[in-house]
Amino acid sequence: MQISDLQKEAIELLKNLIETESFSGKEDKTAELLENWFKEKNIPFFRHLNNVWAVNKHFDKAKPTLLLNSHHDTVQPNSAYTRNPFKAKVEDGKLYGLGSNDAGGCLVSLLATFTYFYADRDLDYNIVYAGSAEEEINGKNGIANLLPVMPHIDVAIVGEPTLMDLAIAEKGLVVFDAVVKGTPSHSAHPNDNNAIYKTAKTLQWFENFSFGKKSEALGDVKLTVTQINAGTQHNVVPAKVDLVIDVRVNDCFSNEEIDKILQEKAPVDEITPRSLRLNSSSIPKEHELVKAGIDLGMNTYGSPTLSDQAMLKCPSLKLGPGDSTRSHSADEFIYIKEIEEGIEKYIKLLEKAIK
Repeated sequence: MQISDLQKEAIELLKNLIETESFSGKEDKTAELLENWFKEKNIPFFRHLNNVWAVNKHFDKAKPTLLLNSHHDTVQPNSAYTRNPFKAKVEDGKLYGLGSNDAGGCLVSLLATFTYFYADRDLDYNIVYAGSAEEEINGKNGIANLLPVMPHIDVAIVGEPTLMDLAIAEKGLVVFDAVVKGTPSHSAHPNDNNAIYKTAKTLQWFENFSFGKKSEALGDVKLTVTQINAGTQHNVVPAKVDLVIDVRVNDCFSNEEIDKILQEKAPVDEITPRSLRLNSSSIPKEHELVKAGIDLGMNTYGSPTLSDQAMLKCPSLKLGPGDSTRSHSADEFIYIKEIEEGIEKYIKLLEKAIK
């Protein structure tokens, strides 16, 4: 197919996706829109829950496999919207609507790219396309559930808005629940084991603590105490203080290592990770995908935001049209030109890297 035709069809698909509600866990209707694309192109496809995927026509088990993945679920529209979030409207070159930027533009651009290469016989890699569900909630019925069903993946491009620069690393996430215990008492009596006073020192420790290994792409591990809760009434010293700690993990550590360090060193009575499955991810600068992108003038950087990369066990690159700062914002939009250029750049990247 001509690239210009794919660009037009991808933009029309995105308009239909915007006007079809697809909150995380309720993406069945947008999954049908992805199915319809494959049906119209006579491309065999598979559906697993609300995930839709396909492989290139001349899939060869002897070749490594490249995954092109983005998500078709959205967050709830926030209260600051001045437009109908489910109305796809183009004004001044901008396509407005919920999910247009995060990550609809990436989703349809990768789909167009997959379609462009679908029947190509002369590829060094197989290509798998996956439009996945539940990314916004890190759900278990999204890419994590799909990976065991698909062929083995050797490397991945994850479509998220990066202004078509190369996010060659992404921070992982571990959220901890911690408890500082003390002696409960009446506030009128002496108490040298007040949990709240003890917590003041604990907070100072968390503020000053360093994990010690700085990543070239992602910098330091970022630890932030984000919630604190204690007490029920003014005249009772509480028995404990509950803390929530958000840790953004660089590619020098696994989540299990972060957990072990805090279990040993944190000055709290209990500390428990909610999940250890959202690991950091990266791809070597020497990988052909990265080198091809640099040759095309793309910049490299480390991303602090989480995506479906966290579920992958292979080297992965985050790359896509749109701007991450628009994600989850009111009156979300993506420029039409960004989608058109995104498709062109994805195609040029793969032509340099896998042909």
